[in-house]
Amino acid sequence: MLEDRATPLSPRQVARQQPLPGAGPAAPQPALPLPPPAAPADGWPADYPEAYAVVDVETTGLRSDDRIVSAAVYRLDAHGAVEDSWYTLVNPERDPGPVWIHGLTREMLADAPLFPEIAEEFTARLEDRVLVAHNAVFDWMMIAREYARAGLTAPVRRRLCTIALARQLRLPLPNARLASLAEHFGVAQRKAHDAEDDARVLAEIFRPSLRQAAEAGARLPLLACQPLTEWAEQAPAGGTGGTRSPGGHGAYQWRTWRPNRRLPASPYPNPGRYVRGGRLKQGMRVAFSGDTSVDRSLLEDRAVEAGLHVAGSVSRYTSLLVTNDPGAPTSKVTRAAAHGTPVIDEAAFLHLMRDIEPAEAPPGEEGGAG
Repeated sequence: MLEDRATPLSPRQVARQQPLPGAGPAAPQPALPLPPPAAPADGWPADYPEAYAVVDVETTGLRSDDRIVSAAVYRLDAHGAVEDSWYTLVNPERDPGPVWIHGLTREMLADAPLFPEIAEEFTARLEDRVLVAHNAVFDWMMIAREYARAGLTAPVRRRLCTIALARQLRLPLPNARLASLAEHFGVAQRKAHDAEDDARVLAEIFRPSLRQAAEAGARLPLLACQPLTEWAEQAPAGGTGGTRSPGGHGAYQWRTWRPNRRLPASPYPNPGRYVRGGRLKQGMRVAFSGDTSVDRSLLEDRAVEAGLHVAGSVSRYTSLLVTNDPGAPTSKVTRAAAHGTPVIDEAAFLHLMRDIEPAEAPPGEEGGAG
């Protein structure tokens, strides 16, 4: 079992680490006495990654303009054995959001480092590794946006979601929650929604899951990570963005926590499906899936401004699915295939957005279909 660390964390301490054993006579003994798992008798799959970074981040909320308040990374080798771990608080430069969930107050975060101050260490722990997380798309996008805010590119190229892995292994779970996985593998969950403990639990869960997949010769559910090349801070509804005075980390105009935004429906009728080689038309229902190089919020806003309807799911009424990974085993990609919904990538969609055909009926005369 992975052990808790007893050393208290100072708010300004960037990281709490457990180094590799044998780092030197003065090095502290690692608190992660996990023997490396034996390779399956028929050998480890050659196409499996060589290293992993198990990650958990706690955030101020779920929106694209929400921020990370704490992060933990457990580095694992090719067979899932823990190499070391790292944890840090992060000053979000705004209200900490749902304190009742993550337990981090603005007082606790006031003197914590800003994300740019921990970016170099974070990069060193993610680089050349597959990011592993529970609901990995959320952790990845929060991390990618923090790097974008800092004018940097997140050093992650592939991710693996433990929910997808559990489903692929057909584990007998009542639901996809981390607590259910922990109970299945006999892992003690000591402090839910604490980045350090959640990452510890996930690292312990991932090792037997990885070995089970290897023994079965299963293909891992790896997805490509699309780095953000265009991103813009979203101003909060009904207020101004958080700002920091030159006086120090604590002098902020704090925002309040907000739920996910709701996009308006298109005022134009749904003209049906997109025809490959043709033009987009106002009123078409467009869904997005997977990572995009332009931040999803910007893509959605541009689509709405152009008169398209942004759909949160794919149905028989969906005109078009935009994804950079049409082979990904996501629900939207699966449903698009089942409904025969046209699929194009982000670059093609942005090109089509330059010349959208006007709707035949003006707004207000007819409602959008479906």
